[in-house]
Amino acid sequence: MKFKHIKLATLMGVFTLYSCNDNFLERYPTHDLNATSYWNTEEDLKSYTNGIYNSAADNSKYMFYLGFTNTAFGSATHAVVPFEVQSDNHASLASEHVTFAEVAAGRNVQPTNPDQGGWYWDLLRRINILLENYDKANIAQEVKNRYAGEAYFFRAWFYLDKVQRFGDVPYITKSLNVTDEEVFGARTPRKEVMNSVLKDIDQAIEFLPETWTNNRLNKYMALALKSRLCLYEGTFRKYHGLGDHELFLKASLEASKKIMDSKKYRIFNNGKPTEDYGTLFKTIELSTNPEIIMSRSYAKGVLTHNMSGYIATQNAGATKDFIDDFLVIDNDGLARPVGLSTSYDDSSIENVFKNRDKRLSQTVLNPVNENSVFKSNVGYPRLLGMGGNISATGYHLIKYFDFDQSQQGTNQDTDAPIFRYAEILLNYAEAAEELGQLDQSVLDATINQIRARAGMPNMLLNPVMDPKYAAEGISSNLVEIRRERRVELSYEKLRYHDLIRWKKGAYMAKKVLGMRFEESDRKSARYAKVAASVKTVEVNGKHYIDVYGNDNLGNRTFNEGKNYYFPIPVNVISKNPNITQNPLW
Repeated sequence: MKFKHIKLATLMGVFTLYSCNDNFLERYPTHDLNATSYWNTEEDLKSYTNGIYNSAADNSKYMFYLGFTNTAFGSATHAVVPFEVQSDNHASLASEHVTFAEVAAGRNVQPTNPDQGGWYWDLLRRINILLENYDKANIAQEVKNRYAGEAYFFRAWFYLDKVQRFGDVPYITKSLNVTDEEVFGARTPRKEVMNSVLKDIDQAIEFLPETWTNNRLNKYMALALKSRLCLYEGTFRKYHGLGDHELFLKASLEASKKIMDSKKYRIFNNGKPTEDYGTLFKTIELSTNPEIIMSRSYAKGVLTHNMSGYIATQNAGATKDFIDDFLVIDNDGLARPVGLSTSYDDSSIENVFKNRDKRLSQTVLNPVNENSVFKSNVGYPRLLGMGGNISATGYHLIKYFDFDQSQQGTNQDTDAPIFRYAEILLNYAEAAEELGQLDQSVLDATINQIRARAGMPNMLLNPVMDPKYAAEGISSNLVEIRRERRVELSYEKLRYHDLIRWKKGAYMAKKVLGMRFEESDRKSARYAKVAASVKTVEVNGKHYIDVYGNDNLGNRTFNEGKNYYFPIPVNVISKNPNITQNPLW
């Protein structure tokens, strides 16, 4: 089932009447939508909730329903790939990505006004107006409840996004007038907010049908959101010492299990381990894919993007740290981490890809596949100075890349997955381990279903600890579940939030490295044109590309008392002093 934003995109202008001052929590006039002449028919409810869909999809304000952008050129900055620069998976020297790289480096500053994905609230007001008025309609209660279920779904998602960014935020459940005291209210503690979010998503699950015409939200999409948000809050509470974490972990486990037990979804697997994972992310129409619970739709002439073009041309790339987390299949047929492998060899970039988890070469370009992927023979990787499509790390991203689509400029219409069944299985496995309920049967029903697509050996209970993570203070089971999540869900706007909830912000403070690049390589014919500005750093006697060097983005920090939340903008606090600033900002 698929969230058909494309049908609603053309309606965005219709609902301008209902918008209000984005900073309404500070001061704003209100529009009167309580007239009994409006809230009478199903068409009234449908038209109004269409406006909620469209407002949520405005990526200039809201980043939780992202996909590949909602503007012709937005794929450069308002999409899942640039967001990955904010994590330890991806590095970029592209000017468009500086703000993301600054977050990862601990160098972002307090904005004067709300920035991308920041302190915007007009969507919440739209939602609350619907919830105040939907019951007035003279139609069957079940029908009214469906539209209310959509509003509860979006309010839960809206507040998850706000809490992830700011922590404590004002929790508002009514449409405010200028005289309401809540306009100048204080922030609500995050635990109280998230307890209310849990109630909202449960109400959405109760109200939404299993299927609905016109591809609107359904019960399983709401269960998928619950699975995600409860895992986030449960682990955040656990690792940040907030307490009461088991309530949310159990809720995530239960929501995931309901989706699994429904048998409505499965891992997309056509028995082609070298292709199936990559094919999933180059699909024009995802609505019939058995793995997709919810997606963002694109269609020529309505809403398109340019993800392939930006992937190929921006000076960015996957990090060595990310590449190193893909398992190696040794000669005995067992899958081992790089640090335990008997056969891993990074003496050349081609060797890095040998005997690896097959998802690696479907996420990042193996140079031997240049012709099949890029339809060229110019020689990859391309580093600064070599011309053409260059990579800051030497590891060229190809997940989402479609050669044919890339020739169409901003007219690409491949769909973007929002909730996949693979994520639900990973959520279940992680919650089970956190609750002490993981056994081999759980692994076989979750992690091993995902690994099967890539032809990977099964994960067994209590594997040998990866030395890379031996000092993390977590079980080897959890290490492997987190690895699987990083590999499977890369570039889907989840890695940064995962690091935050696990309290692993320190991962982003590490020096960002690219491919191995020795002085002898620089002197070779293959890399003779590489610019002198491409620097390297020695690690254990080997040299790797030092992506950011010692500049502002290279001297990375992560302040444990500060950087788990973003700052409140200056003008928000100046207009409402009751909105206090986050610590150390």
